[in-house]
Amino acid sequence: MYEAFFRLQKKPFELIPDPEFIYLSRSHKKALTYLDYGIRERVGFILLTGEVGSGKTTIIRDLLNKRYERVVLAKIFNTRVNSEQLLAMINDDFGLPVAGKDKVSLLRELNDFLLEQYALGNHPMLIIDEAQNLEADLLEEIRMLSNLESAHGKLLQIVLVGQPELRETLARPELLQLRQRISINCHLKALSLDEMSEYIEHRMTVAGNKEALTFPPGTLDLVYQFSRGIPRLVNIICDFLMLSAFAEESNVASVEMARDVLGDLEFEQHFWGDGKTGTRPAAEDAARMAGGADSERLSAALSEVCATLALLREDFNSHVAKVDTEVAQLGRSVAGLGAALEQIREQAVQEVNVEGGFVRRLFGSSAANGSK
Repeated sequence: MYEAFFRLQKKPFELIPDPEFIYLSRSHKKALTYLDYGIRERVGFILLTGEVGSGKTTIIRDLLNKRYERVVLAKIFNTRVNSEQLLAMINDDFGLPVAGKDKVSLLRELNDFLLEQYALGNHPMLIIDEAQNLEADLLEEIRMLSNLESAHGKLLQIVLVGQPELRETLARPELLQLRQRISINCHLKALSLDEMSEYIEHRMTVAGNKEALTFPPGTLDLVYQFSRGIPRLVNIICDFLMLSAFAEESNVASVEMARDVLGDLEFEQHFWGDGKTGTRPAAEDAARMAGGADSERLSAALSEVCATLALLREDFNSHVAKVDTEVAQLGRSVAGLGAALEQIREQAVQEVNVEGGFVRRLFGSSAANGSK
């Protein structure tokens, strides 16, 4: 609708997970690297978690676009099922017939299929998205699937993708064996304020015009405050900002425009469930913007101060240890000097005694001669 006005080839803030638009924040780059390593090295279990809208599906689609050699893939997106339904979906996605099959038959045929793929030199992989919906007993059954193996290795690699609640489920005592089998463990964090700014610019660049819409610092602060750095929510806000700017025939997303958009969306209530509606007073907005803008810089400054204090403490401790060593050496030197002085004194006393005896003998002998 507004692409021509902003000289864009496509909409930059669509909600569809499109690997073409993928932006690698520090957290996303780390996750992508770990996942790529896990797939190439064929580790047993891989875990990827993140908040709703953090980019998990985009990461997975980007991985699948790499077209790994000899990977045979099954993807499960509906996880509100029982164990037999889950097994049937896995077999069906691998291309196996499932109609009229009971659980035992499904499991046997899956095992035969995996052995056949292994003999062909292929690498079967199962990706289960929205895995936070799986109950503990289903997760345990998935672990049992990883027991399907040949004499030389695992027949099936499993990637679990879900929201942070999945980690809470995996923390249960009865899932200890599954936790121990997770070789790669990644969690997608929200974007920082600087990363969000780069993310917005990156998406407009990919869409065809890096300068399509200007976001002043105050507007970015508001977007970050309400989106909390979650990419999907950033997209929602920015898409509405572009629509609002288009309506006003402007290329600048002003702070006032952002306030209007966020107020119309009733963002806190609809997207965070905080039970708050409407826009906040200007003074409260200003305070929130200042807090959002300064929080990261304050955190960085505190980290730097802590690092400096740690270095100073280390230098001080090193200096104290050096002084202690020097004092100990000085003490030993003083003790040695005292011993040497005592030895000299004793020697001097002995010499005085010897000379005194000699003098007494000498004068005593002279006196005796005089009396004669």
